[in-house]
Amino acid sequence: MTYNFEEQGKQPFVANIEGMTLENDNFRTTIWTGDKLQVTLMTIQPGDDIGLEIHHGIEQFLRIEQGQGLCQMGPAEDNLNFEYEVKADDVIIVPADTWHNVTNKGEEPLKLYSIYAGPDHKPGTVHKTHEDAENDPNEQ
Repeated sequence: MTYNFEEQGKQPFVANIEGMTLENDNFRTTIWTGDKLQVTLMTIQPGDDIGLEIHHGIEQFLRIEQGQGLCQMGPAEDNLNFEYEVKADDVIIVPADTWHNVTNKGEEPLKLYSIYAGPDHKPGTVHKTHEDAENDPNEQ
């Protein structure tokens, strides 16, 4: 099936989120951005990670659709006191103002979707690679 990966924000939207997540090959693809919610798809290559980050005032929901990895969270960059192995069908809930990272520990791409409450990326953001995300001047 072919999916429309263009930003659909602030418009009614229905999609097969599992299918879209599995077909997405970009590090990050933002598919919907509203005033209080944002949905992105991610593909993390083996050995790579999302990147240690914190979202001030933003809660995050992540659902793993394929692969396996390690989720780390904590109150500070150097105090990730929560570690949990994750796999397909697992959900990760990141409280606002919590440092976190997800690392692909498997041999296949780790595919997930993320829901931010509120938005964290510019509408329509697409990062083909992790390096693109790190070099994006709009990312903090």
